[in-house]
Amino acid sequence: MEVSIGQGLIAIGAAIAVFTGFATGFGEGSVAKQAVESVGKNPEAINEIRTLMILGDAISETCAIYGLLVAILLIFVF
Repeated sequence: MEVSIGQGLIAIGAAIAVFTGFATGFGEGSVAKQAVESVGKNPEAINEIRTLMILGDAISETCAIYGLLVAILLIFVF
């Protein structure tokens, strides 16, 4: 079975698209770290901090989901 250059480029593009999850993981970890520090400084505000942390994680997770979607489309459509 011979692999063309186009298939190799598609595989590289899919790998780059999946790589967005790597940066998202670091971003979500940073959000959680800051939330824990904030709760430590102001325990009375735990409900507001938790709500904002979950909202921030959900928004940043969309980047990883879109990257996965692009990778799946590249692999299975082309």
